[in-house]
Amino acid sequence: MPTPPPFVPPVRRIGLLQPLAWLALAWRDMARAGWISFGHGLALTLFGAAILWVGRDRFWLMAGALSGFLVVAPVLATSFYALSRAIERREPADSAVVWRTWTRWQGTRGREYWCLVHFGLLLALAATGWVLTSAALIIAFAPQPVLKPMDFVLHVMLAREGWLFEAWMALGSLLAAPIFASSVVAMPLLLDRRATVLQAVLTSWQAVVTNPLPMAIWAALILGFTLLGLGSLLLGLIPIMPMLGHASWHAYRDLVDVSGLPAREPEGAEGAQ
Repeated sequence: MPTPPPFVPPVRRIGLLQPLAWLALAWRDMARAGWISFGHGLALTLFGAAILWVGRDRFWLMAGALSGFLVVAPVLATSFYALSRAIERREPADSAVVWRTWTRWQGTRGREYWCLVHFGLLLALAATGWVLTSAALIIAFAPQPVLKPMDFVLHVMLAREGWLFEAWMALGSLLAAPIFASSVVAMPLLLDRRATVLQAVLTSWQAVVTNPLPMAIWAALILGFTLLGLGSLLLGLIPIMPMLGHASWHAYRDLVDVSGLPAREPEGAEGAQ
């Protein structure tokens, strides 16, 4: 008998400017979570700064590590989803929630325990594919060898003639679109409900297909705030990372009707409550 297709929860239609409401709700959650939310933002920012420092004179190393960091950000933001979930359920949003999330959220047996890891590895693989494709394009068409970050600025970004930088940007956008579509609600769904990676990815795609314009605005907001954080010597990422993480939880809650999927509770959470 043929295998039935996986159950994909229904996806709601949202208003064009609903992503702005997610950002407002994110600031509310940040205020309620307090230092634990901003502390995670600081930790992720320091991690990004360490990547830039290590790769400061090695362009492809920096590009690979930074691309991986940005692509795997939905996994790194898991703590923010858990804090917003606790706030929504009127539970304490503290370090205990974060600890349970990373150590006991999915129980201790079965393949479900590894679904977050599996999804993170898929995103890391996508980031690696982007770096290799980008390197092939630059190496093949750059007028001078690109070995350091300044080489990329001089010979690609500021080149007076040619189309290389425009092609590089277009290629990046082309490859980023399916990554965004696959991950926009996948991680919050995996955290909140007993779903497989395939169900989570299909749900994310359904959310984008059902709401193309609002999700395009959401993607533009994520990109714009990320660039703002990077352009502020990374200092802006301290509040931006929590804001985008908490907002992603509210995006998931607005977009997906999860009533048909069983809730996922961390082992020992009942006792903690």
